[in-house]
Amino acid sequence: MTTPRTRIPGPALIEELREWQRALRAQFPIITAHPEPAYLDSAATAQKPQAVLDLVHTYLTTTNANAGRGIYTWANRTTTLVEQARDRVKRFLDDPAPERSAVHFTSGTTEGLRTIARDWLPGLLADGDEIVVPVADHEANIAPWLEAQRQLARQGVHIHVRPMPYQQASGDYDHAALTESAGPRTRFVAATHVHHVYGGNMNIHRIRRAVGPDAVICLDAAQSVGHLPVSVADLDVDFVVFSGHKAMALPGTGAVWARQSRGPEFMPGGWSGTPNTVGIASLATALDWLDAAGTDRIEQWTVALAARLTDGLRHLDAYEILGCRTSLAADSSVQQRQGVVTFRHRAIDSGDLGFILFSHGFMVRSDQHCQGGAGERTGSVRVSLHVYNTAEEIDRLLAVLATLG
Repeated sequence: MTTPRTRIPGPALIEELREWQRALRAQFPIITAHPEPAYLDSAATAQKPQAVLDLVHTYLTTTNANAGRGIYTWANRTTTLVEQARDRVKRFLDDPAPERSAVHFTSGTTEGLRTIARDWLPGLLADGDEIVVPVADHEANIAPWLEAQRQLARQGVHIHVRPMPYQQASGDYDHAALTESAGPRTRFVAATHVHHVYGGNMNIHRIRRAVGPDAVICLDAAQSVGHLPVSVADLDVDFVVFSGHKAMALPGTGAVWARQSRGPEFMPGGWSGTPNTVGIASLATALDWLDAAGTDRIEQWTVALAARLTDGLRHLDAYEILGCRTSLAADSSVQQRQGVVTFRHRAIDSGDLGFILFSHGFMVRSDQHCQGGAGERTGSVRVSLHVYNTAEEIDRLLAVLATLG
C-alpha cells in the first residue's frame, strides 16, 4: 500500500463536504425516517435514494412488461430500457470501446462470477493451464473457479489453481510474488477491487504488470462500484462484475462487463429467461444518481469517515484493527483504506459486541464476513460506510466503544 492520496482525509475535508453530504443524506427516506440509528452495513447492501424508489413505482405503474417478447408499447419500452441500461453500465464504467464490449445482467456478483466460470472459462483453458484465485477474499470469488476446475477435470482437462499471494502486513496482494510465479501457462487471474473485510484498494493496475499482456483478469467490483470511481479505461481488466443492491439499486440485479479482447467471446450459455426488468431499471437510475452525486466525492467522504474511525480506534488498546496497520491515521501518506473498517475487541466476542452496538443504535456486521478459507477465521465487527453516514455517527460509535475498553 504505497500510493499516497492527493488529499488528506481529515476534518478539513469533512467540513468542506458537509453541506454536499447533508443534501444527499436527505434523499434517503429510510435514513430520514429513522434519524437516530446509524446504518453502518453498506458493504452488505446500500440504502436507496428517493430517485430509485420513484423510478421503481413509475416503471411498475406505467411500463411493466417482459423484454424482447412482445410488439406492443409496454413491451417495446421495456426492451429499449434494458438495452439502454447496458449502455448506461458501459458509460458508468468509463468504457473506452463500448462497441466491442458486452454487458450481461445477472442477479448479482455471485451469479456473475459463476456465469463466467461455468459458461466462459472452460473455453479459455487447456490441459496444464493455470489460474490464480484470491483465497483470502470473498467466498464468491473463490468457489466458482474451484467449481470450474472440477468441471474441467470431469472432461479430462486438468488445470492448476495457484493461490493469489498476499502481503501479510497489509493484506494487499503481493504483486512481486505474483510476478515471480506467473508464467506462460497463467491464463486467468481472479481478483478483488476493494477487499470486503480489510477495506483495502487492492492495486489492480499492478496485476497486469505482474502477469503480462495475455492473461485474462476478472475483477470482483462488488465493494467498489457505487463507492468510488471505477474506470475500465484505466484498469486493464477483462471482466468487471458487481451487484446492483450494493450500488443503490434493487436487490436481485447485477452486471458482468466483458471487454471481449482476450479469449473467446463472452456469451452466457443456455436460455436466459425473463430478465429482472424492474431491477435493471433501478440500476440504470442508481447509476444516474451516483454520477450526479459524484463518485469521486463519495469516495472522499467515506474514506474520511473511515480514517476518523481508525484514527480513534488505534488509541483504544482494547481493539485490534484488521488490515494494513500503516493506513490507520488520518494523515497517513499511504492511506488506501476505503469506507470499510473491521476490528475486534480483545476480550468481548465479536457476536456479543455486535449485539451491544445494536443496543446503542449501531447496525454493523459481526461474523466471519463470508471470507475464504485462507482469510480470517475469527469473527470480527465490520463497519462499512456510504454517503448517508455522518462524522457524528462515527464519533458516537467511538464514544460507545471507549466505554467497553
